[in-house]
Amino acid sequence: MECIDLRSDTITRPTPAMREAMAKAPVGDDVYGEDPTVNRLQEMAAEKMGKEAGLFVASGTMGNLAAILSHCQRGDEVMVGNKAHTFLFEAGGISALGGVHSCQLPNRPDGSLALEHIRAAIRPEDPHEPISRLVCLENTHNRCGGTCQSLAYTCEVAAFAHERGLKVHLDGARIFNAATALGVPAKALADPVDSVTFCLSKGLCAPVGSVLCGTKEFIARARRIRKMAGGGMRQAGILAAAGIVALETMVDRLAEDHARARQLADGLRNVPGLVLETGTPATNMVFVSLLPGIKSNVGEIREALKAQGVLVGVSSESRFRLVTHYWIDDSAVNQTVRAFGAVLAASG
Repeated sequence: MECIDLRSDTITRPTPAMREAMAKAPVGDDVYGEDPTVNRLQEMAAEKMGKEAGLFVASGTMGNLAAILSHCQRGDEVMVGNKAHTFLFEAGGISALGGVHSCQLPNRPDGSLALEHIRAAIRPEDPHEPISRLVCLENTHNRCGGTCQSLAYTCEVAAFAHERGLKVHLDGARIFNAATALGVPAKALADPVDSVTFCLSKGLCAPVGSVLCGTKEFIARARRIRKMAGGGMRQAGILAAAGIVALETMVDRLAEDHARARQLADGLRNVPGLVLETGTPATNMVFVSLLPGIKSNVGEIREALKAQGVLVGVSSESRFRLVTHYWIDDSAVNQTVRAFGAVLAASG
């Protein structure tokens, strides 16, 4: 039995068109800048983000690492949300590999950082303290429910930071989901910031990779960091080819994933023992929690769902995360709701 996998949109498999493009991709040595398919992907990505240049990297984690280390020197400080992916789930790379200090600010429920918190965190000119150098935002925001950061908010933070000599990096792993939900071009959401990463291997369905975009000078620095981190790939056009197909064919269909997330939320809302978070789903993520009185814990329920062919993520001791993507259709949504109903009925 093939499972319905809602753990993440990172589990997406390449489409037949991507596999064909990968097989036929013209390639060269990308470390020498000679892979035509990588070069084309980077140019496409930069155009979509409204930036001068792009850099194909192995993952969003590598892209964020290269970005922060390109903006900051050792001992500099980056302001980041306490629920940000960069802070929680990237192995402490900016500190371990770059010597960059992080100042963790509280994320508000929608994933944003309060301007007054950013203002209060800016360091004075004092040799005892690290130098405030960078603000990092995340859009969509994973741990805050797949929420979107509005264009107005991004512009406000960027203007505030730039007036004070700070740079702004956007972890835009799912920026195309944010753009779809907000009804604005991804380029508009990226325009106010100095650098942006986005993932090809989540909702866009490519098997590997992210792209970091910024000025030509910035990307030249980031290329050196990528090499230092072991990310200098050779005939990477085989991978980049799938990314090109992703940008050409997957961006405009993300609204389908959002619609199925709403369909899934509507179904789960009627399952006794579950409660949906206010505002879920903002994009393609559904966060649902167990009500008190359920005898089984989330781990046990996850295993019971797995036995019924449904895989879900667990994000806390009472909270599930379900992520819709290209390989989740209406039938999968309905089967998931039925599976939750059956498992919760047995656990009540």
